[in-house]
Amino acid sequence: MARLVSVNVGLPRDVAWKGETVHTAIWKQPVTGRRMVRRLNIDGDGQGDLAGHGGENRAVMVYQMDSYRYWQSQLHRSDFTYGQFGENFTVDGLADNEVCIGDRYRIGSALFEVTQPRVTCYRVGIRMGEPSMPALLVSNHRPGFYFRVLEEGEVGAGDEITKAADGPEPVTVAEIDALLYLPGPSHDRLESALRIPALSPGWKGSLQALLNQGASVAGNPGLTGSAVPPPAWPGFRSLRVAKEDKESSNVISLYFESPDGSPLPAALPGQFLVLRLRVKPDAPPLLRNYSMSGAPGANDYRVSVKHEVNGVCSSFLHTQVHAGDVLEVSAPRGTFTLRTGDAPVVLVSAGIGATPVMAMLHALALDASTREVWWLYGARNSSEHPFAKESRELLKALQRAHSHIVYSKPEPEDKVGVDYDSTGHLDIPLLDELGVARNADFYLCGPPAFLRSLSEGLKKWGADSSRIHSELFGPEEPITPGIAPTTRPAPHPPAGTPGHGPQVSFTRSSLTVPWDSRFANLLELAEACDVPVKWSCRTGVCHTCECALIGGTVKYQPEPLEPPAEGNLLICCSQPSAEVEIDL
Repeated sequence: MARLVSVNVGLPRDVAWKGETVHTAIWKQPVTGRRMVRRLNIDGDGQGDLAGHGGENRAVMVYQMDSYRYWQSQLHRSDFTYGQFGENFTVDGLADNEVCIGDRYRIGSALFEVTQPRVTCYRVGIRMGEPSMPALLVSNHRPGFYFRVLEEGEVGAGDEITKAADGPEPVTVAEIDALLYLPGPSHDRLESALRIPALSPGWKGSLQALLNQGASVAGNPGLTGSAVPPPAWPGFRSLRVAKEDKESSNVISLYFESPDGSPLPAALPGQFLVLRLRVKPDAPPLLRNYSMSGAPGANDYRVSVKHEVNGVCSSFLHTQVHAGDVLEVSAPRGTFTLRTGDAPVVLVSAGIGATPVMAMLHALALDASTREVWWLYGARNSSEHPFAKESRELLKALQRAHSHIVYSKPEPEDKVGVDYDSTGHLDIPLLDELGVARNADFYLCGPPAFLRSLSEGLKKWGADSSRIHSELFGPEEPITPGIAPTTRPAPHPPAGTPGHGPQVSFTRSSLTVPWDSRFANLLELAEACDVPVKWSCRTGVCHTCECALIGGTVKYQPEPLEPPAEGNLLICCSQPSAEVEIDL
């Protein structure tokens, strides 16, 4: 008979770690007597990061005495106390390779249902004093699991654990954890797991993405949330400027073609190119990302560039590059791409943010899509309105197209109903007034403040957050779970004497620095440079840090449990083995 050995609770607190402050409740302490278990929590317990922990499907964390004994042997330690692994229930029995998702158990007067394995993150490594612990929990098939509370009640140490019902499919906690995090998941077992009603929505979405993965797509879309084919070529190749067009007073388009006239590999609508520009003959090259704005499948690649004040690269492209010149260009990259489906498509952009959604509009028109399509665009006035005629012509090719153009400061000669439709800015009240469908797929691109306002507004308005896709020019918003927010300076070289290793270029941040062996991995280098980064486990498990490796090669230490998609890298466990260009 399984038994509840200890009930452990803990409230969030601030912990110093690597010069940061982590808000976490990973420290749990045993309690005496009985405790009330409620729908979201045990009395006296809490979670520091509700985005990754807590909630109805993760109300109670369970870990087993058998795993305690296993880790004591593996790690040669004897200092463990109940709650060591951040669990609320320390139990005797209920092994991860025996308990199935959907199983129900009665403990004391409460009834529980198994919903998902633990999602490993760096905080268990902090608690254990073992940074590699997130990877070890997964690779050794001992993650532990979460309970949903079906009936609230009191529990206490010593209570017997009795099974009340079997889950509908014999998919164990250890197996479903391996399906997501380890290579080569079985399609049959994925289908079995997805038939379990108790499985939490987050895990269902991840496993469904794995099941939908096409043969041409590498990597793990269940972890990254995206699935795109590998890049058509590694690093950079020489492409010739076929022609240049002036799109507005401050935007030009450059068309690239293969020097030998051979067709270029097709791009996905919404992807970008990285240009390696030699602005000065005696200076290191500069790298910049530019979204493609032309029709996917065309014989050339078109990028459209706004002339920025004091912009070294945009000034170079506007004034020094002409038809016939040859530039170094990456393969099309990026996951901000048009998804298939039948839902309405809403393309929302401002300023030069029109470029990637322009490519999407081309794709929809080329396919003569029957989807409802909204083209919503904001500019200052007609002189700064690129693609005005082009977008109108493309919309005519669509059966169910709508357009609304907003100027913030129209010129006296700009005409309402001809050049634009209203004065002001794109916002949620306008979308509501226009009758835009909430169940649409939304694609947003523009300045950071514009994206933040619209993204949050759409969620409050009732749009599905999984259908809101955005592309930010420049560094993306960081993901650093549990880290106290603070004001960060612009990206800069790390403090101290420069390293002597290969050059590392963070392309979105416009920063190139030499590798320094005092850093354990590229993530630590990026953090020292205040380059915005995304991470969670920091040990090669979760793939939150996966990003595009534009050029160069890396080596891994430790090896990730599953390699990233071809053409990508995991910055949390990699070091450069030559010069590298990274999409950060």
